[in-house]
Amino acid sequence: MKRVCLLVMDSFGIGSAPDAACFGGDGFSDEGANTLGHIAEALALTGTPLQLPNLARLGLVHTFQARNGTPPEGMPVPDRVVGSWAFAREISPGKDTTSGHWEIAAVPVPFDWSYFPKEIPCFPPDLLDRIQSHSGVKGSLGNCHASGTGIINRLGEEHLTSGKPIYYTSADSVFQVAAHEEHFGLARLLELCRCIRRLLDESDLTIGRVIARPFLGSGAGNFKRTGNRHDFAVPPPAPSVLQKLCEAGGSVLGVGKIADIYAHTGISEEIRASGHPALWRETLSALQRAGDRSLVMTNFVDFDALHGHRRDVLGYGQALQEFDAALPSLLTALEPEDLLIITADHGNDPTWPGTDHTREDVPVLLYGEAFPAGTCLGERETFADIGQTIADYFSLPAMEKGTSLLP
Repeated sequence: MKRVCLLVMDSFGIGSAPDAACFGGDGFSDEGANTLGHIAEALALTGTPLQLPNLARLGLVHTFQARNGTPPEGMPVPDRVVGSWAFAREISPGKDTTSGHWEIAAVPVPFDWSYFPKEIPCFPPDLLDRIQSHSGVKGSLGNCHASGTGIINRLGEEHLTSGKPIYYTSADSVFQVAAHEEHFGLARLLELCRCIRRLLDESDLTIGRVIARPFLGSGAGNFKRTGNRHDFAVPPPAPSVLQKLCEAGGSVLGVGKIADIYAHTGISEEIRASGHPALWRETLSALQRAGDRSLVMTNFVDFDALHGHRRDVLGYGQALQEFDAALPSLLTALEPEDLLIITADHGNDPTWPGTDHTREDVPVLLYGEAFPAGTCLGERETFADIGQTIADYFSLPAMEKGTSLLP
């Protein structure tokens, strides 16, 4: 029985990509960013070095050393490695979640996304007029670049009194809508986002995602986003390896926001969960019931959403250690022919200026009988090598992009 378990550690980069100087913000670039490296340095300075023994046994320290020349600060190189390892760089022109995931599934983004300008208001007036006309939701707040937690604390009370939704964006190709889950209503928020998605699809803007950001609370300081986030994405421009597997009679179980990212294409079962403990539980449950020719794919979003974007270095480090501690339960659940792949979709160095993703290479850790233990698979030119490997593993027709890592 052949199955693949693909874990995406959202934003877990291991060093700035060769083109990182082309990415960044006002007065800085992503050149020099290193999510894992800088977290390890920060924790080493506190006297409590980053401890990731299980990821290290799979090859994480070795792949970091292959990429950077030295291991992460305070992390010893293990004598024995049970996995194979590589590092991959992105060829898609963005450093966003959608681009990274599509490329992982062997469909690199072949175009440039549209972005909203860093000015106030950032959304075109005619677009806002059409949203109001088609949705019946009058007015809006924000209309700017902002962090999600910051803008609900700043405008949440006005939202409660006015009933106007909060519109904002970021350096990614996104239109985000924050609204109180009870006062505005979750169903109403989701319908508003569907309307915005339709209008953007009809426009000349290529916006990757419309994101519903529900929150609860009664005042500034106690507003908190809930786990009912929904992403309304455009579909991949070509069939992904997920779709190819489903079309060939296999199944894809998407845990967390996976189904949203792929616009619900190539998904046999959508499993919603919020928070890493719940994501781990649902991943293990999905693997337990997954049959032959199944792909279980999970995005561990808290690394990015709770720690990377908030520039929470110590919190990111703690989340990494908790992820590492949960790995043995997965490893023991794997069957002899199963293949485990652990990777990331971009970087988000919590020591870097700004609050946006960073353009970085990512680790690719592989564990299973098909990959000899302790094998370095080197530098990969595209994330699409991961999707091509999955296609090869399931004996699917080759994808248009990528090179299989199978020996």
